[in-house]
Amino acid sequence: MVERLTETVVPVGRRSILALKEWTPSEIRGILTTAAWMKANPKVAHVRYALAGKSVGMIFELPSTRTRVSFQVAIQSLGASPVILDWGESQLGRGEPIADTARVMSRYVDGIVIRCRSHQTVQEFARWASVPIFNALTDQAHPFQALADALTLWERQKRLSGLKFAYLGDGSNNMALSYLTIGAKLGMQVTIATAKGYWPAAEVIDWAREEALVTGGSITITDDPEQAVFGVDAVATDVFVSMGEPGDPAVKQRDLMPYQVNGKLMALSKPEAVFLHCLPAHRGEEVTDEVIEGPHSAVWDQAENRLYVQKAALLQTLGD
Repeated sequence: MVERLTETVVPVGRRSILALKEWTPSEIRGILTTAAWMKANPKVAHVRYALAGKSVGMIFELPSTRTRVSFQVAIQSLGASPVILDWGESQLGRGEPIADTARVMSRYVDGIVIRCRSHQTVQEFARWASVPIFNALTDQAHPFQALADALTLWERQKRLSGLKFAYLGDGSNNMALSYLTIGAKLGMQVTIATAKGYWPAAEVIDWAREEALVTGGSITITDDPEQAVFGVDAVATDVFVSMGEPGDPAVKQRDLMPYQVNGKLMALSKPEAVFLHCLPAHRGEEVTDEVIEGPHSAVWDQAENRLYVQKAALLQTLGD
């Protein structure tokens, strides 16, 4: 039986999407429902021109391929105009206060997409901007990737509630934290497997467990990779060392190599299990070629679905 994402789409109004923690399960499912519908009906006129005459700023402090292209295409496919700024080439790169940039940009555009290092930066933008802010990645959250992954899991497994999901790698990075959030919100059984020094913060675990109690999900943190993937519906990972991360990368890679997703480990999951990776992948480190190119892999569908969840979020927050 296919689980319905939601019976009705919940109006969200002109709100920022900084992290999914602030969104209700119904609102998250509403974005996923809209995304699935838009994917199936890409040329419907009232979608293609839904944001005609509007502009969306895009500010990038960090390099990007999928995020930049998918957001630009999403904006254009809804009839709006993207306005792209490189952080280093803007006045932000010369030290202009975020408050000043946010207030000025709000006079020009209808929303602002930001990809930056610190989550505090997008929070500061949202504090001063009078238009919605869309977090396109920070050190603490990657909400649109988590939404795309949830849509991919629903397409492949036909359910989210009760789905058994395992993430292996750095348990304190933005993807692990985003999986804890969306998994708890949607009633998934989430397991994070990582070395003891890379666990999520205690307050994050406590919050996720409290949320999961409400939705019927569960949260498990373990240092045993085999236990984590045994009998699960989905396995995910991410690069062991994130962009610009301090410290010795060789030490971290050594600590996390037992959590590499390889054929032997993947075989412990269900035969129909799905493998996810947000990309770019460092093959031979966090994942092997046999997995990312194998029958379990859904990484290309996952990357494509970024486009649709972003279109859905833009439509729901900026549409008239």
